[in-house]
Amino acid sequence: MADDFVDYVMELFGPFGTVVSRRMFGGHGVYLDGLMFALVSGDVLYLKADAMNRVEFEQAGCEIFGYTRKGSFARLSFFRAPADAMESPDLMLPWARSAYAAALRSNAKKQVAGQAQAARKAARQQPVKAARKKTVKKKTAGPAKALRRGKRAG
Repeated sequence: MADDFVDYVMELFGPFGTVVSRRMFGGHGVYLDGLMFALVSGDVLYLKADAMNRVEFEQAGCEIFGYTRKGSFARLSFFRAPADAMESPDLMLPWARSAYAAALRSNAKKQVAGQAQAARKAARQQPVKAARKKTVKKKTAGPAKALRRGKRAG
């Protein structure tokens, strides 16, 4: 993969904000505010998609990103950027916004799932902690002492 293409992609995203790329798995991840919303693989730009914006990519005739892993074909939720969007930053901007919105939604789902998992874990541990507590017994008067018969205190 040519670094020139990655540089060109960074130029395309220029009006979108301070976008950075990081090498990963033989390609580059493209990030804004710490969220990956695009990836570059084999001199092709792919943008993040989800249930909300997937139709936009399908209507534009974009193909989904896929690769072979352990003998089977895996697909990720990234679609090839439309050819016309690759022509200028102005044409790329709405696609970048859509992909970033999908990344935000995906991140929000992960956070909610993580919070739910933490709550379930805490709920499972709580009864264990309660069972470990020592029970404090109240002191009660023991059985009455037997008086000796035949003797009177007096």
